[in-house]
Amino acid sequence: MEKLYQIFPQELVTFVLVTLFSLLIGLSQRKMSLKKEGEGEKTFFGTDRTFTFIGILGYLLYILDPDDLRLFMGGGLAFIILFGLNYYVKMSQHGVFGITSIVIGLITYCLAPIVATQPSWFYIMVVVTVLLFTEMKHTFTEIAQHMQNDEMITLAKFLAISGIILPMLPNENLIPGINLTPYTIWLTTVVVSGISYLSYLLKRYVFHESGILVSGIIGGLYSSTATISVLARKCKHAKEREIPEYVAAMLMALSMMYLRFLILIFIFSTEIFFAIYPYLLIMSVISAIIAWVTHKKTEMVQVLENTEEDDRDSSNPLEFKVALIFALLFIVFTVLTHYTLIYAGTGGLNVLSFAAGLGDITPFVLTLIQDTGSVAVSVVIACSMQAIISNNLMKLCYALFFSGRRKELLPVLTTGFFIVIVVNALLLLFFYL
Repeated sequence: MEKLYQIFPQELVTFVLVTLFSLLIGLSQRKMSLKKEGEGEKTFFGTDRTFTFIGILGYLLYILDPDDLRLFMGGGLAFIILFGLNYYVKMSQHGVFGITSIVIGLITYCLAPIVATQPSWFYIMVVVTVLLFTEMKHTFTEIAQHMQNDEMITLAKFLAISGIILPMLPNENLIPGINLTPYTIWLTTVVVSGISYLSYLLKRYVFHESGILVSGIIGGLYSSTATISVLARKCKHAKEREIPEYVAAMLMALSMMYLRFLILIFIFSTEIFFAIYPYLLIMSVISAIIAWVTHKKTEMVQVLENTEEDDRDSSNPLEFKVALIFALLFIVFTVLTHYTLIYAGTGGLNVLSFAAGLGDITPFVLTLIQDTGSVAVSVVIACSMQAIISNNLMKLCYALFFSGRRKELLPVLTTGFFIVIVVNALLLLFFYL
């Protein structure tokens, strides 16, 4: 936008932008008013033209007295009085207590000084935010209806722990010679829980009635092991023609697991990220391709997941016990990695990487990433890939166990997982060579 000021007068550009933005906001209010009229409510004080004139008037009063802003503040006070009268009538005669349109009207009035004094990205962000939040009223209502009673309390605790307690934790080693501090322990826990919680919210509130394939994608960011276990249990009673869709969702969970590790590695160590990302990215793409090929075998148009069962099987990743278990695992793997290197060297660390794959490998991989001072980058990459191979084998065992080894599932499931594991092993061999 700044380049336009070099071609056209700044006053002209500002006037056009204020008028355009005010009109867009007014059109969104027009849409809302039509919806309200359909419901029998007529309490809007104006729509497209009214909001456009509010923005223009704000601009005129602003440029007439740009230094002291007495005219602009006087106009704002007049609008507050008018809006107050409008709200009183709505409340007394119609029983409507919402003030959203009034607040939007005041924001529209303030567009002129914002456009004139702030960078383009800021005032565009303001307008986009107003338009989005105006349209998302029913979305927020649906989210609130599906929200658990303690959801906001849990989120508030997380914000307090990450924003208040985390900066106060000491960054000094708990055990001499081991790179393990209260700050690094909780920082790792907060980051992992935050990413998992975001995918948890998407799965629960945004894709609440999504297809099985989408469930695998979102669940893979949350916990690929938990997602595969839930999908395998559903396969036990699913129709035969539905099985390829469930297997495709499991493979998509694996694909998203690789992307999840890429995000975590990038956050904690860019050096290792740029060394390992080709391998993990290839594995993610391969898993996604196999999932898509498997998905094409499904005869159904769409398979919807049973979200009630998922709600019982999926725990909130911000629950204290979940965070505590992860923190304890991180401490255990940090200590094990340190003493394994001392007494068994790199060979012992390779054995530990395969053993770590039998459980949650995230604490082990993050331990390696944050201990780059004593472990070579090549060793970190090799051990991470080895742990993933072992973990994928374990996920295959989980899928077979929870599905009851259903014979219709075995060929599709074992073939998909076998290809992913073999390609992972070939990439590991290529890395060693």
